[in-house]
Amino acid sequence: QVQLVESGGGLVQAGGSLRLSCVASGSTFSINAMGWYRQAPGKERESVAVISSGGSTNYADSVKGRATISRDNAKNTVYLQMNKLKPEDTAVYYCNAIVIRGGLKDYWGQGTQVTVSS
Repeated sequence: QVQLVESGGGLVQAGGSLRLSCVASGSTFSINAMGWYRQAPGKERESVAVISSGGSTNYADSVKGRATISRDNAKNTVYLQMNKLKPEDTAVYYCNAIVIRGGLKDYWGQGTQVTVSS
């Protein structure tokens, strides 16, 4: 099993920056990829950024050039640095981990609220 805990959300003015953190625990050795997703009220959850165990990354078009996903294996932590925040970035941000060994399984954190004011 994998447990994920996000932190770092908050209220920020448009144009500001935030760094979100996701600490993984449990069977972290079995994680094949991790990512950040976000969901605003009344909207579907969407992928923001992903990073594989090999280090490859992918970003949603809406955040390219403004977001950077990174990892610190020693701390079992994945980060999402977001700059030049826009009101449309307002959402609950969730950390996700994918485990393939023994059958594909998704794990989710509790979410952290990001609110960007105009």
